[in-house]
Amino acid sequence: ARHVGAAGPEGLVPAPGTQALIQWLPRLRPPGARVAVVSPTYNEHAAAWAEAGHAVRPIAGPEDAGPDDDVLVVVNPNNPDGRRWTAPVLRDAAARLGGPDPLLVADEAFADPDATPTLADGENPRLLALRSFGKFFGLAGLRLGIAVTTPDRARTLRHALGPWCVSGPALAVGAAAYGDGDWIAATRARLAADAARLDGLLTGAGLAVAGGTALFRLAHADDANALAHRLADQGILVRAFPYSGQWVRFGLPGPDADWDRLAAAL
Repeated sequence: ARHVGAAGPEGLVPAPGTQALIQWLPRLRPPGARVAVVSPTYNEHAAAWAEAGHAVRPIAGPEDAGPDDDVLVVVNPNNPDGRRWTAPVLRDAAARLGGPDPLLVADEAFADPDATPTLADGENPRLLALRSFGKFFGLAGLRLGIAVTTPDRARTLRHALGPWCVSGPALAVGAAAYGDGDWIAATRARLAADAARLDGLLTGAGLAVAGGTALFRLAHADDANALAHRLADQGILVRAFPYSGQWVRFGLPGPDADWDRLAAAL
């Protein structure tokens, strides 16, 4: 709760990864909700709401949501372009939603590098935030994610997930990691430096940096799929997107040898 800036632990729900929460949230209400998803973004949000029988529509930004929408989903910062929206903008969007149980779901999976407090204050029932553990801390196989919401909504979500949904080792490691302020500060500094270094590498290779976060960078390429395949042939995996022939997302390399491999491949 301290790490994400939540009011207290009563509104926190640990889960076996945020993907589990993404899939459970649409099942906590009857089918037929009208769901606006700020797009393009992480595909699993729209897929989960549609699979649960809700009407999903893509929108360009939270300002396009209104009283005809019951639920608004925003990934903030967005994946893959890194777009960000301020808390006042998102709270205003949540206030405009209609229906008997209006809800703004803010996926804050990439917020940790910037020390951004969670949007969900634990008091506004229209707000629910998701926080990923593995994006910032690594150890993705630990399977740990957190929902931040009101105590009442947290109880409903905990009941849906059932007992023992998160392992004891995951809880112990997560508590230790969230409490390690020195490691967190050092990692935020390292990620910022590495993101700037990657920008320089990409622009030096003739690509245009189009956005991203401190954990990944989005670049423009003349032929994204061709570039992705050329890099894959050299053992370097990047993300191309079916809805854009020019977007390529790069993760941050690790050891210096990986930086050299990427530079040589580009």
